[in-house]
Amino acid sequence: MAERLIVIRIRGSVNVNRHIAATLDMLGLRRVNHAVIIDDRASYLGMLQKVKDYVTWGTVDASDVSLILKNRGEVVGGGKVTDEYVKSNSAFKSIDDFAAAFSDFKAELSDLTGLKTLFRLHPPRKGHSGIKRAYTVGGALGNRGAKIKSLIHKMR
Repeated sequence: MAERLIVIRIRGSVNVNRHIAATLDMLGLRRVNHAVIIDDRASYLGMLQKVKDYVTWGTVDASDVSLILKNRGEVVGGGKVTDEYVKSNSAFKSIDDFAAAFSDFKAELSDLTGLKTLFRLHPPRKGHSGIKRAYTVGGALGNRGAKIKSLIHKMR
């Protein structure tokens, strides 16, 4: 079953291997604390394995997507994403309706005209637990699965 993944860049760009930098650029993660939402196709999973020492990722559901769009969604020209904007620029009535359809793969971020697909998140409240270690050993990097929700709430 296909899932949506949120990928958040944790580490900076100093002394990064050029192949890893190119992969981060392909993902659209050019700065620290930037996030993108992707699907779990094999090509993306391979890219995540390549940059696992610089990003963290996990699965998101409709409520997480809705929270990110409401708090950190931006449109071209500098505006915020609102229910009125979604209603006037897509076939959906609200952000929650769009987020539900997006999570079920019935819509894409590009269906919302003018939406920036990059989310500039706030640094996490209380900080990261260690940006040089994997999440499985108490750090902040790598796959978190569904536990990414706590980081999203800290960075909203």
